[in-house]
Amino acid sequence: MSRLTNVFTFGGPDERPSRWRRLVGMSFGMVYLFYPAADVFSGKVAGARMAWEIAALVSFVVAYLATVLSPRDTETPTRWTLPLLGLTTVMVVVYPLLFGGGWLALPIYMTVVYAMALPPRQALLGVAGMAAVVIGDGLVAGADGGTISMLLLQVTTLSVLFMTVRNTRQLVVQLRKAQSEAARLAAADERLRIARDLHDLLGHSLSLIVLKSELAGRLAGNDAEPVAREVADIESVARQALVQVREAVTGYRRRLLSEEIDGARSALAAAGVALTVRTSGTPLPDDLDELFGWAVREAATNVVRHAHATRCEINLSYGDAGATLEVADNGRAGPYLPGSGLTGLSERVAAAGGSVEAEPAPSGFRLKVVVPSRVPGCPVAV
Repeated sequence: MSRLTNVFTFGGPDERPSRWRRLVGMSFGMVYLFYPAADVFSGKVAGARMAWEIAALVSFVVAYLATVLSPRDTETPTRWTLPLLGLTTVMVVVYPLLFGGGWLALPIYMTVVYAMALPPRQALLGVAGMAAVVIGDGLVAGADGGTISMLLLQVTTLSVLFMTVRNTRQLVVQLRKAQSEAARLAAADERLRIARDLHDLLGHSLSLIVLKSELAGRLAGNDAEPVAREVADIESVARQALVQVREAVTGYRRRLLSEEIDGARSALAAAGVALTVRTSGTPLPDDLDELFGWAVREAATNVVRHAHATRCEINLSYGDAGATLEVADNGRAGPYLPGSGLTGLSERVAAAGGSVEAEPAPSGFRLKVVVPSRVPGCPVAV
């Protein structure tokens, strides 16, 4: 009897059990008190015995309701629950022996409490104990075989019914907890997606804004027309970045490889880097096209920020063996520490079943993304 569950609760898994609701639910079961009450008020008993039976009836009702309504936390009994359960059990055993007759219906109440309050194994032991009480007390009180059989049938059927109710309640609680956890994980994944997308989008756009601003500063003293053109480009890139952020937050943006190559060409040209693009094989499927679009954006951003290169090459191939994207530059080769951009790209590619290689080359830096052939219709997570 190490654990107790909530008895007759109707709220969610994180709500305090409503005692009033439990009281209303349990009041329907009071119909079985008709039998001992009929013995008391039918005139069969009188005088001191009647007073004792009324006191016993009141004490049982109080103890029973206190047991049902005793506060408890999920599956941990409080200091009052077990003593009240024991006291009520003693009354159920003793009162039929003292008063007989309709008092033999009391074990039915404890059957319901055991079935709802105890774990299955202990509940079965409690129900078996109540069946033994019905037989033993019934024989001592001189009840006929039909009455004992009827009470045993009610003990059995009600125990099965309320144990099923209890198990259903537990499944509902577990389902609500699982739904809450799934919602929490979905929110965490969405926050991660937004953070990753914002980094990838703004890193590229802001790098281009910085380059345009520096170029505009250098041209400011020479000719107003080139300065105005660069400032216009800065405004255009800033507006585009704002649109991209909004689309990333709402999850609507799709990275097209052709658009990213055009954007990379513009950004690299502003940084004085010549871009060469080579493609071979058949066109990429939509999911790989979007994935490689993110890869080109990240690679171009890194070249603009860190490489100090003059040339950059993008080589793309797609066929039966899978898809390969390689971006290489002739900039400075030095120690390599992966940043959040490459980390996010690696996560995207890994979700597609591919791999990322990013390492210094003999004359610059090389980024290689490989995605092997996949089962047709299997989507890529981007």
